[in-house]
Amino acid sequence: MHELQGVEPIVSVARIYHEQSSSHVIGYVSKISKKDLQKKEYLRDMRAVGMRVGKTGLENKLDSEIIGNVGHKRYEVNAFGKRIKEVSIDQGKIGKSFRTTLDLELQNLSSKLMEGKAGSICVMDIYRGDIVTMVSSPVFDPNKFVHGINIKDWKELINHRDKPLVNKAIAGLYPPGSTIKGLVAISALENDILNTKMLRRCTGSIDFYGEKFHCWKKKGHGVVDMRKAIKESCDIYFYEVARKLGIDRLSETARAFGFGKPMVKGFFEERIGVVPNTKWKRDKIGKPWYLGETLHSGIGQGYWQTSPLQLCLMTAHIANGGYEIEPRVIVSEDEEDISSLERFVEEKKSFSDNTGSISDIFKNFKYKTLFKNQENINFVKDAFFGATNEPGGTSYGSRLKEKNFMFAGKTGTSQVRKFTERQRELEIKNEDLPYEQRDHALFVAFAPYYDPKYSISVVVEHGGSGSRSAAPIAKKVLKKLLERHSLRESMHGEGENI
Repeated sequence: MHELQGVEPIVSVARIYHEQSSSHVIGYVSKISKKDLQKKEYLRDMRAVGMRVGKTGLENKLDSEIIGNVGHKRYEVNAFGKRIKEVSIDQGKIGKSFRTTLDLELQNLSSKLMEGKAGSICVMDIYRGDIVTMVSSPVFDPNKFVHGINIKDWKELINHRDKPLVNKAIAGLYPPGSTIKGLVAISALENDILNTKMLRRCTGSIDFYGEKFHCWKKKGHGVVDMRKAIKESCDIYFYEVARKLGIDRLSETARAFGFGKPMVKGFFEERIGVVPNTKWKRDKIGKPWYLGETLHSGIGQGYWQTSPLQLCLMTAHIANGGYEIEPRVIVSEDEEDISSLERFVEEKKSFSDNTGSISDIFKNFKYKTLFKNQENINFVKDAFFGATNEPGGTSYGSRLKEKNFMFAGKTGTSQVRKFTERQRELEIKNEDLPYEQRDHALFVAFAPYYDPKYSISVVVEHGGSGSRSAAPIAKKVLKKLLERHSLRESMHGEGENI
């Protein structure tokens, strides 16, 4: 540089992000701020020009291990700055590499299916807990942050109607709507509140202490039992189930199945949502709980706030037979036997009632069971099958007919605002409302039905009904997922991303 008068070297560390479908999971890097130096002690001793630091997602979570230790070279120079000789060298230490559980092809497909929509798609391995897909829409370009985002691009991002910087999979909170009815049924059955044969007549609405509670089907479903109520998503039936069950017992079951707690450790963006109960309302709002609020909670409305990944985990717990798993997005360095749960579930099918060894197997079983009677879980799985694969089911129009691809799921519609009686009289449809007032569309499912491997949740913000907007998207994702299953299995333990 002593021979190039007026030229000043600028040293910088940069990232190049080649695709945007994983932008929320991977996160982005940018210049170190005062806040970073306050929160991340390891940065204070790294005197390196142009250093970039992880701000969100995995970039932030794994930052200290990815950076490594900075190396240095020292030279003796003359008065003109010309190097005379090398004095010392410190090679430093290269940062670690990590392998994610994401399937990039499925990630890209999911992102493409969500183009022009706001929401999320999550897919999880129901035995390993591997997050196969975690897409938030709309996406953003993380490359714009590496050298400092300009004011125009920043304003476009923060003023965008659909909030592209928010990772909706873990930070988007929505009432779960009817996707929670399977869990309500499990809670009622596990607490011996009622049985699956309880009948209820649905005429489209009920009056309860001066308030009218409606079913989504204006003329009602007629006489239904629990399976048909799940299959056809009868609200009137689940008002009665919730009334008998009570909010506190439902809350306890919901927490056991994954609601109201962090899903992926180290993601500061994550929000745990709200699992309402009598104590929560008294502590947070300072008012008593009313019975009418329990009825609303029974169909996933009211105070409920859940993330798409929580819905995916709930479905995984149902699909694997009621065994607790932990979601993960990074593959461990020393992979232990993470398939033990799947093998146990497979072997358990051959156990007879008088098999003496089953109790010995359970003694060393590391997975927590979420059920008292597993038949209650199996009943809900069968009801989900009916909802997708039998005429009258709310997602029947999105079914896959081939046995190897058949899935079982539950639709949901999450109300943004309460419909007025006048709107009901005029039969105002969701699509006739302003965009911000339309219901969110939800769908959860597991596949394949006869040998479950994966769970999925789809949330389309202001998409209307789950059967029209969310279920058709899930159908396409599940088809591709199951086509790639054998490839995914072959890649486990080989140390490469798919």
